[in-house]
Amino acid sequence: MELKKNRKITRRAVAMVIIFGFAIMIMFSRFIYIQASKEVQDVNLAELLETRWTETIPIHGERGNIVDRNGETLAEEIPSYSIVAILDDRYESHVSEPKETADALASVLGGSADYYESQFLKDSVQVELGATAKNLSYETRENIEALELPGITFREDPRRYYPNQTFASHIIGYTERDMSEARMGLESSLNNYLQGESGYIEYQQDGRGRPLSQAQEIISSPDHGDDVVLTLDSRIQMAMEQTMDQVDEMYEPEKMMAIAAHAETGEILAMSNRPSFNPNEYENVENYTNYNISSRFEPGSTMKMFTLAAAIEEGVYDGEDTFESGRYQVTDRTIRDHNNGEGWGEITFNEGVQRSSNVAFSKIAIEILGPEKLYEYIDSFGFRTPTGIDLPNEVSGGQIAESYTIDAATTAFGQATSISPMQQVHAALAVANDGKMMKPYVVSEIVDGTTGEVVTKNEPESTGEPISAETAKEVRDILETVVSEEEGTGGIYGIEGYDIAGKTGTAQIPREDGGGYISGHGENIYSFIGMAPADDPQVVVYVAVERPDLEETEYGNRPVSMVFRQVMEQSMQYLNIAPHEEESTETVELGEDFVTPDFSGENREKVLDSLEEEGMEPVIIGEGRVIRAQSYEEGTLLAPEEKIILQASGEAYMPEIDGWSLRNVQQLASLIGAEVDYSGSGFAVAQEPLPGTPVDEIDNIKIELGDPEEESQEEQEDQEETLQLPE
Repeated sequence: MELKKNRKITRRAVAMVIIFGFAIMIMFSRFIYIQASKEVQDVNLAELLETRWTETIPIHGERGNIVDRNGETLAEEIPSYSIVAILDDRYESHVSEPKETADALASVLGGSADYYESQFLKDSVQVELGATAKNLSYETRENIEALELPGITFREDPRRYYPNQTFASHIIGYTERDMSEARMGLESSLNNYLQGESGYIEYQQDGRGRPLSQAQEIISSPDHGDDVVLTLDSRIQMAMEQTMDQVDEMYEPEKMMAIAAHAETGEILAMSNRPSFNPNEYENVENYTNYNISSRFEPGSTMKMFTLAAAIEEGVYDGEDTFESGRYQVTDRTIRDHNNGEGWGEITFNEGVQRSSNVAFSKIAIEILGPEKLYEYIDSFGFRTPTGIDLPNEVSGGQIAESYTIDAATTAFGQATSISPMQQVHAALAVANDGKMMKPYVVSEIVDGTTGEVVTKNEPESTGEPISAETAKEVRDILETVVSEEEGTGGIYGIEGYDIAGKTGTAQIPREDGGGYISGHGENIYSFIGMAPADDPQVVVYVAVERPDLEETEYGNRPVSMVFRQVMEQSMQYLNIAPHEEESTETVELGEDFVTPDFSGENREKVLDSLEEEGMEPVIIGEGRVIRAQSYEEGTLLAPEEKIILQASGEAYMPEIDGWSLRNVQQLASLIGAEVDYSGSGFAVAQEPLPGTPVDEIDNIKIELGDPEEESQEEQEDQEETLQLPE
């Protein structure tokens, strides 16, 4: 019995040994498999260990800059700072006085001190303080650090910044502050060029996170985004922005559009819209549309420039031929001149251009040129197609009315047909550039942000020659009289010292319900397209103002002229195109272009004599003998008779700046370390402080801009009226 029992135990023991042996064999074979394959249930052990003992630190790839033609930064990546408050008292520096800390932060950041305090009372190791404590500038960080608040630390993050604020915003566009997404403009359309790609540093570490001394370090360099160089000139753009701000404040129009283009190349020197926006504060964008390229409207009488060019090119225009102005019957419709159809009697066609007669251009379209030829030139000037400018969201082309006979007449003087401002500038380039139409563009080149090599470069490109050089010159000669002649509609657009060729426009606005046009004083789109100098244009400027708030005695050309004159004058000055002397009885022999030397340390009288001999206009502030500073850097090319402002040693006093340009006043202010506030457009006609004020007492120069000749005439009239007063 006992033997039988022992056998049973033995069998069980053997069975257990076999089971355990089998289990050990399975485990051992698994160990061998793991040792060989380095994997456990799809988990790669080698990779797991590598991840655990490997540290990877990203290296940020910076977003490329956007700069103007002179290298001035328009969009850049800068560091920003967010506040992180340490609350855990295990840290030596933590927020120990919540209320005092909250009050101190609110004094710098604004926002709610109660909210900050509530964050400090949370049961947490650290907290952030919401939107008001994010994306802080370095200056704000310094101000907070000066408070020496325990537990207040900063995290550094990159962000996109636009240093010129509301400046060509619809061209540049914007990104999210953290650059996670490009929203509009060139920031969006060129995002593939601008965005950078991050690199990294990878190294081995021990269990305490310390780098292993013998471990290999892997570095993958970041790829910085490309820099984009624009054709914009910041000085011209700034003049445009400032004047449009003035007009916006004074007249509160529904919309404004302005474009300045280089006549020979098609480069856009400046472009802006109102309403505009500050891309640093993109939450408050009122208008996302770049009206200059993305909107169409009836151009009004600016269209007459191209009807005139077509008739001259076809050899059918005789400016001395006459017609009866006032009214003109086309089938069952009556065309009326803008003075309620009264007209000016029998006048020449040249006078019809000057007076912007609708009847004159209707007769040209119907009787002289003919509708078929008119529409051929509509095509040749590119009004049916987009200009191809390198900006997103350009309209597909103009909407040309040509269903009925009357359409040819109305299209000829700018009604019924709708085109964009950029299409008008594109076509006007042919008139300015001796018949050759140039493709407009805003991107000059794209430069590799890492190597500095040019990735792509745009060159001037002709888009056709709708008219000959001879025709272009004749058109300019006639359009110059629109500005210079007494009966011309463009007299307000004249700029002293420059011959302007251009055409005014007053376009009606269709009602939204399609029932005719909006009526009433100021209920139009007022515009002007001009070029200068008229004999050899370098710049074409277009300005349009929609529905300005006008007084009953005001005309819509006033706000348009404010923008046009300022932009054109600044363009002429910054392109070193010197004004000519008007009504001079003496023949002045102008010298060659002048290259500015370095006058520093030179004798005052010697410099004065040499500049006058060169035909320049020196202005020296300071009674000492040695020149210390100058308004133009060494090597600057200047036209004859340009004003050069110099600062000498010794006592210096405010000069009389009557008749000075805004640029010259700004140069003076820069030399003496002052700011400039100005109103109006044109040249200085009033100043504060007065001449003779010591410059070391001047922090701000205030000037009123206007037409010196008008001011002089008004003073003379005032004197005459004073003489006639009874004793």
